[in-house]
Amino acid sequence: MHLDFDAAALVLVAAFLHATWNALAKSSGDRMVTLACVMGTGVVVGAIGSLFVPVPARAALPFLAASAVFHFLYQIFLLYAYRAGDLSLVYPIARGSAPLLVAVLAASFAGEVPRPLQAGGIALASVAMTTFAFEPRVPHKEIARSIAAAFATAAMIGGYTFLDAQGIRHAGNDLSYIAWNSWATGIAFCVLALARNRGRLAPFLGREGARGLAGGLLALVAYGIVLWAMSRGAMANVASLRETSVVIAALIGTRLLGEGFAARRVASALCVALGVVLLQLG
Repeated sequence: MHLDFDAAALVLVAAFLHATWNALAKSSGDRMVTLACVMGTGVVVGAIGSLFVPVPARAALPFLAASAVFHFLYQIFLLYAYRAGDLSLVYPIARGSAPLLVAVLAASFAGEVPRPLQAGGIALASVAMTTFAFEPRVPHKEIARSIAAAFATAAMIGGYTFLDAQGIRHAGNDLSYIAWNSWATGIAFCVLALARNRGRLAPFLGREGARGLAGGLLALVAYGIVLWAMSRGAMANVASLRETSVVIAALIGTRLLGEGFAARRVASALCVALGVVLLQLG
């Protein structure tokens, strides 16, 4: 399933939006509440949207339910990874390892076997992104834990990407799956955040509510585009193209947030982009 030019262009837009909302979450003074606002925006918009579209076909519901579990774990691991890790470190690792896993799952269970040039592109992109974990630095227990959490996040991303690609293809209606996915994959984290941070929610919304709302809208549009694209193209292609967002995240982290290893991180991110080009040419 080749991804046409228009779909590929929209996925690149989604990559920019995704990196931007992650930057908003990372730079927040209260990341858990910010992430809950991001997810909560999707829950509200998705719940309202669900009233105006058909219920997804029954065959899609098991994929949706499993995706909700993977999304919840993704949100927990991502939050932990950002506790001590830079945006330009955590984001490339978390997003970079995922395309390889998606390609393996797609080849194993969906019959989408990449051609040699595509396989080379996936390998280059994934290897380039994982090199972020081997930067020279003073050993720091919290940084090591953030890196481990970033790799765990990647596993969750690979899992829910594969599940959602299957789910939207079985849903019978793309908008139905997108709407239901928006609320189903965010509600558990919102409940957890509300239970643990009830007293901090109102003050935070007064200070940074706009940040959470903006991040939520960006996340909603970004993943909606990705879901739509996966209903039309090979999931490994979409996943790898989406992860060009690591270039944007590396630039935001090193240039705007003042994080270190600027040249190394941007160079690795550019290698990711080359791998994606090879994937698309294949």
